[in-house]
Amino acid sequence: MTQPKSTPDEIRQRFDADVERFANLQTGQSATIDAPLVLDLITHAAGATTPHAKTLLDVGCGAGNYTLKMLQRVPNLDCILIDLSQPMLDRARQRVTPATTGSVSTHQADIRDFPLADNSVDIILAAAVLHHLRTDDEWRAVFAKFHRALRPGGSVWISDLITHTAAPIQNLMWQRYGQYLAALKGGGPTGENYRADVFAYVEKEDTPRPLLYQLDLLRVVGFVDLEVLHKNSVFAAFGGRKP
Repeated sequence: MTQPKSTPDEIRQRFDADVERFANLQTGQSATIDAPLVLDLITHAAGATTPHAKTLLDVGCGAGNYTLKMLQRVPNLDCILIDLSQPMLDRARQRVTPATTGSVSTHQADIRDFPLADNSVDIILAAAVLHHLRTDDEWRAVFAKFHRALRPGGSVWISDLITHTAAPIQNLMWQRYGQYLAALKGGGPTGENYRADVFAYVEKEDTPRPLLYQLDLLRVVGFVDLEVLHKNSVFAAFGGRKP
């Protein structure tokens, strides 16, 4: 019998307790393969695609890493930061406010419920957050919300855990990810325990979708110029532009 997935409140509680780890640009997302590279690629792509941006929306902002990196590419943006965790938002505000002359607003909210004005932002970043969406209807509604919220010419950039449609490929990639996790902690019993812990909370918390599913959905809701910036094992970075 499949166990019920974590509620948003249960997910919030886990992240409330882990703020400082996620504030580290190099090690905060160590369970995510190629996290520093993806951070660099996504913010570079957003800056290149939308160089005259004025407003950034960071969905699931955590401690602010993506926003801080984005401000190195396009300075002095107005920054809208959304996260389930208030301690994460407090840390993000503390770090982001000195990095921009623009406004910084923080919102403890779930993107599924948070109201976004149409044509109000230029760049949307969503890093390691959308895998918490559950149903196909939720995925479509959030992607459509992103499209409506962006001004013409704006862009959305996503980095996240993904699955694979073909079971043999999913099994292969999941095995490779397990090997990565075990090696990250030096192998042996310590590595095996870490792998088991990560797999357990993925099973409990996450409902990722395949990369092609998400690209197709972006196209369906109206995005163009879709690009895959990086894919390694069960992680991908990608995005598109609103015409």
